[in-house]
Amino acid sequence: MTAHLGRKAVAELVGTAFLLMAVVGSGIMATRLSDDVGLQLLENSIATGAALIALIIALQPVSAAFNPVVTLVERVLGLIGTRDALVLIAAQMAGGAAGVVLANLMFELPAVSVSTTERGGAGQWLAEVVATVGLVLIIFGSVRGDRSRTVAFAVGGYIAAAYWFTSSTSFANPAVTVARMLSDTFAGIAPGSVAMFIAMQLLGGAIAVVLVRTLYPARQRALVAPDGDDATA
Repeated sequence: MTAHLGRKAVAELVGTAFLLMAVVGSGIMATRLSDDVGLQLLENSIATGAALIALIIALQPVSAAFNPVVTLVERVLGLIGTRDALVLIAAQMAGGAAGVVLANLMFELPAVSVSTTERGGAGQWLAEVVATVGLVLIIFGSVRGDRSRTVAFAVGGYIAAAYWFTSSTSFANPAVTVARMLSDTFAGIAPGSVAMFIAMQLLGGAIAVVLVRTLYPARQRALVAPDGDDATA
């Protein structure tokens, strides 16, 4: 592994860990502060969106995808190589799990408690496709439209909104989905619900690739900065 790839992997691990701490930790805090489920979701969505904005701004110069679907889309578009994609996805998965464990421990819960919250059904599966298509389109559209400086705000705002307009509350991220199995709290998802969520997220990513190529045919390498660093991931 090159030093450059190592830095990117560390950024992905740390960023995904903090993202999951925000998702799970704010969910735990919300349930402790209020008995109103709507208010709990509002608090959870605001914290997640705000954390995403901050994390992307801080880590974008190195790597700030925090999402295996985004990394796979980059690979399909030829923006990164297969080895880099595999390393970054492994870092995202590890970071997600670490973030959930830390969130549990910060609230004096068991480090790992397998979630019992079942999530599924045609509506929620469709929601994961929609949420993932929108997320990937927001990311690549922002960058390919020469608005890479705004991608953090676009992504954070989109995810905060998608918590509310999708029936699944917009997981839209395999690393997030797998990690949330490890906390039997507000943001958790039961292991039996994970496979279909991830399948729908991958389908959403595939649809998004077609849309990105259709809408931005002349910007195939817009994610790559002149020095070879990714501009968004």
